[in-house]
Amino acid sequence: MAVIDRLNSSLEKWLPEQRLFLRSDDTTRFVRLRPLTQLAGISGMTAVFGWTLVASSFLVIDAVSSGNSRDQMLRAQSSFEERLDQLSAERDARAAEALAAQSRFTVALDQVSKMQTQLLKSEEQRREVETGLDAVQTTLRDAITERDQAQAIVTAEAGDQATPDRSGEFSVALDILSNELRSAADQRASAEQEAADAQLAAQELTVERDQILARNDEILTQLEDAVSVSVKPLDDVFRSVGMNPDDVLNTIRRGYSGQGGPLTPMSYSTRGDAALSQGETKARQIIVTLDQMNTYRIAIEKLPLAMPVKASFRYTSGFGRRWGRMHEGIDMAGPIGTPIYATGDGVVIHAGRASGYGNLIKIQHELGTETRYGHLNRINVKVGDKVSQGDRIGDMGNTGRSTGPHLHYEVRMKGRAVDPMSFIKAADNVF
Repeated sequence: MAVIDRLNSSLEKWLPEQRLFLRSDDTTRFVRLRPLTQLAGISGMTAVFGWTLVASSFLVIDAVSSGNSRDQMLRAQSSFEERLDQLSAERDARAAEALAAQSRFTVALDQVSKMQTQLLKSEEQRREVETGLDAVQTTLRDAITERDQAQAIVTAEAGDQATPDRSGEFSVALDILSNELRSAADQRASAEQEAADAQLAAQELTVERDQILARNDEILTQLEDAVSVSVKPLDDVFRSVGMNPDDVLNTIRRGYSGQGGPLTPMSYSTRGDAALSQGETKARQIIVTLDQMNTYRIAIEKLPLAMPVKASFRYTSGFGRRWGRMHEGIDMAGPIGTPIYATGDGVVIHAGRASGYGNLIKIQHELGTETRYGHLNRINVKVGDKVSQGDRIGDMGNTGRSTGPHLHYEVRMKGRAVDPMSFIKAADNVF
């Protein structure tokens, strides 16, 4: 008591003692407010005001940061999709250039083959001409020899009588054969030059084709890396919510398995090209990965990944054990009448009162998932209704076993309750 009196005495100058009078019809009473009591009251009010200010700041910062994070994710996804479209367009352009280069290369090879054939024909003609020339020269030498012998015999028999001179005819024949031989040699030289030019053009086309194939392979590699990086977050989403990605893919593919169309016999190239085959293999692998990513996105659209409350709220209880019992969902507190939205596409399987839940809505989604929305003030759907993600299904309330207005939100996988926060966090990694 002495300590309290000393404290009151020291505080007297700042907080003088106050008296609160309570008057009734026949009596008057008063309550003494000593300095220490006044200090305790002021401290309590200051603490309550400070706590209210800090909590409000945290809620505002959390709302702002959540919006900024979602905007950044949307911008990143948009940029990635634009880059993916650019890479796809560039890959198609390079593939078209490669096919055009392959066509030009084939034409050049055909031209070289024709030139080589012409060169062989020219060589055979030259050899035939040379053989014919050798025969003519032999015949000419034999004729000259016979002529000389005949001249000698005639000269010896006829004395001074002159004989006709046929050397001019042989000279004309030799000139004709020489001209034919020169013409054949010129044709052969021209064919050799054309063949060399065609081979040079073929080499240039080969270099151009190799460069296009290298660039195409680089683009395919970048595209393959891009789609591989895109698939991993989707794979992690299903693992984070306790689902086997392979089972999810198989389920979706069974639901989207239509095929058809006329079949055309395949044609095979007799030339073969290892570089093109390697590019086709990589392109097929990219198509497989893109199909996997598209299947993942179809599956994600079937999961309840959205937020059930879009207005301001406060998390008041999480998933797990609470007061010795299992709390199989999360609680989001807000004013009565706050709109409640479906977190995914599905069918309403319950819309009414339920023990402990108060007014309750159950929605059955695909892939064995179910969501529950409890303690509602109002229900806007009925059993059998098909709802889409974002549809308003009711209003927040305080029905059932509840200490204040809030939404009790549950997610169940094949009848087993799982933490709804894993789905909410997974949504942040996808959208």
